[in-house]
Amino acid sequence: MELTPRQIVQFLDRHVVGQEEAKKQIAVAVHTHYRKLGLARDQGLELVKSNVLLVGPTGTGKTLLCETLSKALGVPFVTANATSLAQSEYVNEEIEVILMRLIDKAGGELIRAQRGIVFIDEIDKLSDKLKAPPEAGGGARTSAGERVQHALLKIMEGAPVKLKSGGHFDTTETLFICGGAFVGIDEILSQTHTFGFIATGEDDNQKILDRLNARIKPTDLFRYGLIPEFAGRLPIVARVRPLTREMMVRIMTEPQNALYKQFRAIFAADGVELTIAPQVFEQIADLAMEYKAGARSLRGIFEEMLMPALYLVPDHPEVKQVVFTSLFDEPRYLGSQPG
Repeated sequence: MELTPRQIVQFLDRHVVGQEEAKKQIAVAVHTHYRKLGLARDQGLELVKSNVLLVGPTGTGKTLLCETLSKALGVPFVTANATSLAQSEYVNEEIEVILMRLIDKAGGELIRAQRGIVFIDEIDKLSDKLKAPPEAGGGARTSAGERVQHALLKIMEGAPVKLKSGGHFDTTETLFICGGAFVGIDEILSQTHTFGFIATGEDDNQKILDRLNARIKPTDLFRYGLIPEFAGRLPIVARVRPLTREMMVRIMTEPQNALYKQFRAIFAADGVELTIAPQVFEQIADLAMEYKAGARSLRGIFEEMLMPALYLVPDHPEVKQVVFTSLFDEPRYLGSQPG
């Protein structure tokens, strides 16, 4: 059964905290993409792809959004890194490897693989710094990045790629989602997005203006340093916002695969109940905010806190409960006094 955009968002909500606007944009984009595929097959229409760009700081869940999206849709999914592509002498071979991985994820089914999703992260690192303004990190020309952009153009638009293993991989139906932090893009927006409408005082009108001012256009990406042809292949742009302290806490506790739920299950396998006080999650979130790496730093802090208990509990079956009341204090072991 084909999921509606609302159903896709509901699935994403179970796994990804926040980012409501980005979820809606990406849900509509992928629903429209696969709807176009059906119309192209049934009515012989020419497919014009709408690939997606996710713009937001590191650690805000761009990869998780895409991976969860692929699970909702039941399509194969692979990730790639634009920086690694730029460092390779053989870009076309690296692209072929990405497509072969997609075939592997599809269990060897080429047709299913061709309808999959490819997420390419750090796409902003491919910018031509001669065009980029100083706030976007201007400097020497990044010819390797431009070379990768040209290499990606054809497959993002849709083309048969000859595989060394024999046969072709047609990317016409493959959805490409690119991601990047795009540091400095807001400075470009402030210069190019000034809508001089008279304020009416109505909240709905202000929301429309805010959305228009925050919208990133292909011309903004060109000013940032991407070549026009490449920027034009990414017509759908969604903003992924920085994580707040409250969002960090929710990430550790709410999603189906949340850290807290994972480790409660691990301790429960040894017959032990893990209890962490609410203030501990807030302390972890505060520390993670200082690291400025988004949600990526949460697991390291969380596991470091649990390490003494994870080390001790397996050798002490008499322990029935482990309680953390502070990130900075030793846990309490209930049911025994292990040495």
